[in-house]
Amino acid sequence: EVQLVESGGGLVQAGGSLRLSCSASGFSFDDWTIGWFRQAPGKEREGVSLINYSDGTTDYVDSVKGRFTISSDNAKNTVYLQMNSLKLEDTAVYYCAAAGVETMYEDEYDYWGKGTLVTVSS
Repeated sequence: EVQLVESGGGLVQAGGSLRLSCSASGFSFDDWTIGWFRQAPGKEREGVSLINYSDGTTDYVDSVKGRFTISSDNAKNTVYLQMNSLKLEDTAVYYCAAAGVETMYEDEYDYWGKGTLVTVSS
C-alpha cells in the first residue's frame, strides 16, 4: 500500500521556522515529483513547492520564495520543506503529494498524505 506521511507541523511564532518532512512507504520517490500543498482555513488548497526527484528541479509559489526551501534525502526516501520567516498567512494544513509529472497542478498528483497542521501565531 502506498502511503505518504507528513510530519513536523506545529505552533510557531511569526518569524520562526519549521521543517516539514514527507516520507513514503510502499513506493520509491524515484521518477516522481513530490509537491507540497497547503490549505488555509476557508481557502482553496494551493501548491507551495515541488521537487522533481529525478533531476532535483525545484519550484515555489511566489509567496514563499526566499523563505521556504524544498530538499530531498534520497537514502531516506524523504522530502523536506524548510520554512523560515514564517508569517501569519502561512497558517494552513500542509500536504505532500506525488505526481508522475513535474507540475504544481494538484489534479495531476496521484498520492496524498493526510496533512500536518502549521499554525503561525503573532
